[in-house]
Amino acid sequence: MPFDLVDAATIRAGDATDAYFDRALAALDVADRDPTVTAAVTADQLPTGRSLVLAGVRAVAELLEPLGVSVEAVPPGRIVDGGPLMQITGRYRSFARYETAIIGLLSQASAMATAALRVRLAAPETPVYSFGARHVHPAIAPVVERSALIAGLDGISHVAAGRQLGVDPVGTMPHALLLCFGRDAQPAAWVAFDEAVDDTVPRIALCDTFDDEVTEVRAAVETLGERLEAVRLDTTHSRRGDFAQIITEVRWHLDDLGAADVDIFVSGGLGPAELTDLAPHVDAFGVGGAITGARPLDIALDLVAVDGAAVSKRGKLPGVKQLYRHDDGTHTVVPGDAPAPTGATPLLEPLLADGRPTAVALGWEAAAARCAADVRAVGLDGEQLRR
Repeated sequence: MPFDLVDAATIRAGDATDAYFDRALAALDVADRDPTVTAAVTADQLPTGRSLVLAGVRAVAELLEPLGVSVEAVPPGRIVDGGPLMQITGRYRSFARYETAIIGLLSQASAMATAALRVRLAAPETPVYSFGARHVHPAIAPVVERSALIAGLDGISHVAAGRQLGVDPVGTMPHALLLCFGRDAQPAAWVAFDEAVDDTVPRIALCDTFDDEVTEVRAAVETLGERLEAVRLDTTHSRRGDFAQIITEVRWHLDDLGAADVDIFVSGGLGPAELTDLAPHVDAFGVGGAITGARPLDIALDLVAVDGAAVSKRGKLPGVKQLYRHDDGTHTVVPGDAPAPTGATPLLEPLLADGRPTAVALGWEAAAARCAADVRAVGLDGEQLRR
């Protein structure tokens, strides 16, 4: 396939799988065995004290819907600290070849959503935009941007992902634009940008290409005047020094020029620690690698019931379960037929009933609302999120 891409038809056909599932299915076919099973998708068997933001549920629902199985799941955007994220019930041979894809759809998206929430919590009062799509295979850019939006980031940069998600992408100019005009011609580049782009696009001048930030910021103010809405500093680490001090100097000179209403936008290799340090001095951030560099979560799929009997491999807990949240934000995993703990809220909800979708809202907007509510309910800070 072009671009080393496994296409949607291949994934839907179950061919995006590990070879041993094909061999297991061949053995079951020879033995004429196809039991009704429940498979639990878990992130750790029991809570560990660190939390994750669940994402990728919508894609799994789309994958499993034609198979006629029943699914309970924690809705996307929920914050949990382990335990069962999803339970799939049906004939084993109907969904066995999809295990690899199910885990992959949940693992990477949830890792990036969790990392994006860590970024969000590092600067809760400052706009933060996802700039990370360039760090992944182009085919999964929408996964990056959806995960970022679920975590509460304020916007995305990727054009195709924006079309899929119904979100206008943000972004102004790259260093390449300034370089194409050449040294000492930054004003010409800023003017060309101002003349070229739609009036709905903010006039944000990139101000660190050839000269120091203060020099270019002063030139941008003099060039664009009242049309300048913000300056962006994307200075490389090798040239930053004390970045907070550079930003403070830029702010001082903006005020000196009567441009106190011009914002300062900062990007370039920023993570939660930098956002926390710089937030008092900055009006908006662009963050990329801190989101896309998240290590995929260790999610597993295991059979926990076969033909109605609880079963599991060693080290796993057998039987169908329910995941509850308590008023203090902690979670408890109990057998599915056990009484609910007093005052606790069940988190596993019906997602598919014999292949028919239920009323669980799976769009990123609903997931983002759940995530924001759960941050308050669980009482999270960034250090409690998985790394």
